[in-house]
Amino acid sequence: MSKLEFVRSPYNKEEIELVLNPFVKEWFFSKFKEFSLPQLHGVMEIHKRNNILISAPTGATKTLTAFLSILNEIVNLAEAGNLENHIYCVYVSPLKALNNDIHYNLENPLKEIKEIAAKHGKELDIRVAVRTGDTTAYEKSKMIDKPPHILITTPESLAIALSSKKLVEHLKQVWWVVVDEIHSLAENKRGVHLSISLERLQRVSNFTRIGLSATVAPLEEVAQFLVGAERDCRIVDIRFLKKTDVKVISPVENIIRSGWDETNIATYNLLNKLIQEHKCTLIFTNTRSATERVVHNLKEMFPSNYIEDADSLEEEVKGIGAHHGSLSTRHRLRIEEKLRAGKLRAVVTSTSLELGIDIGNVDLVILLGSPKSVARAAQRIGRSGHKLYETAKGRIVVLDRDDLVECALILKNVMEERIDKIHIPENCLDVLAQQIFGIAIDDIWDVNELFDLIKKSYSYRNLKREDFDSIISYLAGEFASLEDRNVYAKIWHMDNKIGKKGKLARMIYMTNIGTIPDQTMIKVKVGEQMIGTVDEGFLEKLRKGDVFVLGGETYKFSFARGTVAQVEAAVGRQPTVPNWISEMLPLSFDLALEIQKFRKFMEEKFDRETPKKEIVDFIHTYLYVDENAANSIYEYFKEQYLYSKIPHTERIVIEHYSDEFQNKQVIFHSLYGRRVNDVLSRALAYAISIQQHRDVEISITDNGFILKCSQKVMPLKAFNLLKSKDIRKVMEMAIEKTQVLQRRFRHCAARSLMILRSYMGIKKSVGKQQVSSMILMNAVKRISNDFPILKEARREVLDDLMDVEHAAFVLKQIEDGKIKVEEVFTTIPSPFSFKLILQGYQDILRMEDKVEFVKRMHELVLAKISLMQGKNKQNLNIQDTINPYNFD
Repeated sequence: MSKLEFVRSPYNKEEIELVLNPFVKEWFFSKFKEFSLPQLHGVMEIHKRNNILISAPTGATKTLTAFLSILNEIVNLAEAGNLENHIYCVYVSPLKALNNDIHYNLENPLKEIKEIAAKHGKELDIRVAVRTGDTTAYEKSKMIDKPPHILITTPESLAIALSSKKLVEHLKQVWWVVVDEIHSLAENKRGVHLSISLERLQRVSNFTRIGLSATVAPLEEVAQFLVGAERDCRIVDIRFLKKTDVKVISPVENIIRSGWDETNIATYNLLNKLIQEHKCTLIFTNTRSATERVVHNLKEMFPSNYIEDADSLEEEVKGIGAHHGSLSTRHRLRIEEKLRAGKLRAVVTSTSLELGIDIGNVDLVILLGSPKSVARAAQRIGRSGHKLYETAKGRIVVLDRDDLVECALILKNVMEERIDKIHIPENCLDVLAQQIFGIAIDDIWDVNELFDLIKKSYSYRNLKREDFDSIISYLAGEFASLEDRNVYAKIWHMDNKIGKKGKLARMIYMTNIGTIPDQTMIKVKVGEQMIGTVDEGFLEKLRKGDVFVLGGETYKFSFARGTVAQVEAAVGRQPTVPNWISEMLPLSFDLALEIQKFRKFMEEKFDRETPKKEIVDFIHTYLYVDENAANSIYEYFKEQYLYSKIPHTERIVIEHYSDEFQNKQVIFHSLYGRRVNDVLSRALAYAISIQQHRDVEISITDNGFILKCSQKVMPLKAFNLLKSKDIRKVMEMAIEKTQVLQRRFRHCAARSLMILRSYMGIKKSVGKQQVSSMILMNAVKRISNDFPILKEARREVLDDLMDVEHAAFVLKQIEDGKIKVEEVFTTIPSPFSFKLILQGYQDILRMEDKVEFVKRMHELVLAKISLMQGKNKQNLNIQDTINPYNFD
C-alpha cells in the first residue's frame, strides 16, 4: 500500500530562493511580494520529485505552485543548453476551456522570463502547446516534428497520444504530470480512464505526479487516486486558508406566509441590491432554465442597470450574462473573456463556472437555493475573492423552509471545515475494455503483466481476475454469437499473450476513444403525432406509467425505442416526475445525515419541553443564522412535532394520506438524498408488485419519496422484506427492464467499443446506437446474465447514478434496531411533507399558485394543531370539506 504523509510545516523562503533560477527568481519577485502558503509547502516537495496532492481554495496559487518548480527546472536546462526536443511536463485538466486558460497564463510568464534572460544575454526556447479534440491536424503534426516542452491536454487526448507511435516517443522522458481539478475527474469515468493512462505512461517514463484540487474529502483517498495503489504521496492541505464571509438570507421576513408576488419582487430587489453593492457578482442557480430566467428578469425589472450583453469589450460596465453548458462555446468564451476584462457586473450560471477558470475579480457569489453539498458550496463561494488572502464572500438565498434548514447546515459545515466525501467509481469494466484495446494496439503483452499494470491504478486495486479475464475474452471475440451483431474480435489471445487484431484497429480506437456518452433529445409521440422533446437524462428517470408535463399537457410514459418515447394522454393526472429532475444536483449523503442529526436535537428539546427562547438560542449557536431564520426554523420544527412526528437519524416516518383524487399516497420521510431514495423507492415498489400485486407510482426527492396507488397497499409489510444483504440483487431485478439500464448499457457498450460511434469516417447517430444497444443487450443476456458490459451497466446505475451502498447501510441500521420505522395517518400532509407533495404539482401550477398551495396547507395544519391542543383533542378532526388543493 502507498504511504501518505501530510506536509505539516512550510519550508522557509530562503530554501526556495536558493533553488530558484535567477531569471525565474527575478520574474517572480517582480510580480509577487512573497511566496504564498501553498508555495511554501509545495514548491520544494515538487523540486525533490515527491508525488504531491495540493488542496487549496480557488485563487490560492495552486497552479503557480506546481509550475514554479517545473518552469524553474526547465529554465535551468534551457540556460545550460541541455533542453532536449521532448515533452517534460504533461498538464491534464477536465476542461478544454481550462486548458486554454492555463496556456494563456503560462505563455505570459514564459514570455516575461525570456525577456529577463535576454537582458542577461541568454536566449531561452521553451515551448508550450495545447492538444485537445479541437487541435487542428496541422498543429498536431507540428508537435510531432517539434514537440512542446509542456503539453497541456485532456484525459482523452492523453490516451490518444499514448497510442500515437510518433508522439509517444516524445512522452518517454516526461518528468512531471500535473492533474488539475482532480476532484472533478476522480468522481467519474473520465478519471478512471485517466488512472490507467497514467499507469501506461509510468511504464515508459518515471515521472512525478502532482494533483491540484479545490475543497474535497477525504484527501487521503484522492491522493491514492492520484498516485495509484502502491506509490507514496505527500499531501498539502490548505483547503480552509481563506477567510469566509457567508450568510444564509431570505428576501422576505416570513418565508411561509409571504405571497408569490411579494417573494418574487423581494428576491429580485435583493439580487439587484447585492449586485449594485459589489464590483462583480457570480450567481449560481441549480438549473440551466433558472439561469436564463434570472438573467431575463433582472434585465426586465432593472433595465437601466443591466444593458444587453454585446460582443464588444469596450461597452460600459453594466453587462450581465448567462453561462451554462447548453450555450455555444463562442458565447461561453466571450463571457469568460469579459469577466477577466472586468466588463460584467454579474454572470448567472448553473454549474459551468464551478471549476478553476480564471474569471477575474469576482467579489460576491450568490447561491440561489441549496448547492446540495458542502464541497460544492465551498467551491462556488471560493470563486469570490480570487486572491489567496482576500475574503471569500457568499450569500445563500433561500425561498422555502426546507432550503433554509439545508443551507444553514451547509453553512455550518463550511464554517466548521467538514466536507462531504467524494465517490470514486471502481472496477469499471467498460473503461477497462477500451484501455486494454488501446494497450494491445501498441505492443504484445503478457496477460499477467497487463493484469498487474491495471491493478496499480487505485480505481482497479480490487479488480477480480475473473472480471479481467472476461474482458479479455470479450475483446478476443470468444463469444461467436456477437459477430452476428457486428461485434468482432479486437485483439488476439494466445499462449497467455494478447495483441492487436486487424489493420483498422488503431483507426477504430482513435476515433472511438473517450468516456463521455453521445447525447440527444428524445422525440415524444402519441402514436405518430409528435408532441415535443425531452432530454435523455429525463427519459432515464421514467418508469412505465410515470406521468409528466410537456407543452402544458400531462402524458403517461409507455416505452421508448431509439430516440422516440411513446406516451399516451393523461388528462387531469398529477405528474410523478417534474420536468427539471434531470438537471437537479442530488443532496450528498453526508449532508443529509447532518440535517437528520439536527432534527434529532430539536426533537429532544421539544420532548423536554424546553422554552422557546432556549431553543432559539440553541439554533443560533448551532447554525450561525439570523433572528428571522432561527424563528422560522423553530416554528417549522414545532409545527411538525405537534402535528406528527419528526423523522431523524433514529426514525423513518411513513405518512399515509389520500390526495384530492382519493389516491392513496404513502410518504416516506427518508432524508438520505435522491441517490439513496432512488434505490429504496424502486426496491419497495418492486417488493409491492411481487408481494401485493399492485403497481405504484413513485415520486422521489432528496428528503424522501412518495408511493401512489389507486388501491390500498401495505408499504411497511413490503418494506420489511427489504434486507441489506439482498438489496443489490433486488435492485438488479428492479431495474432490469427500465429505461435507465437500457440507456446506461448503451453508454457502456460505446465505451467498451461493442458499439462504434464512428467507423470509416461515418458517425453513428444516437438513435441507431440505442437501437443497436437494445439488440445487443438481448444478445449478451443469452450468452450470460453476467456478461461483463451488462454487469458494468448495472454497476454504473446502482453505484454511480444511485447509491446502493448507503441504501444497504440504512437497511442494516433498521435491522440492528438503530433506526425505527413508524407509521402515521394524516388527513392533511404534515409540514415536512409540503415540498414532497408539491413536487407532483410543480409542472401544472403557476408559481404563485404553488406558493398559495403551501400557505393553504400550512393554515390547515395550524388549525388542526389548535384543535388537537383543545380539551377534546382525542375526538376532534379537521373537516373534510376544507380542501387545500382548491385555488378558486
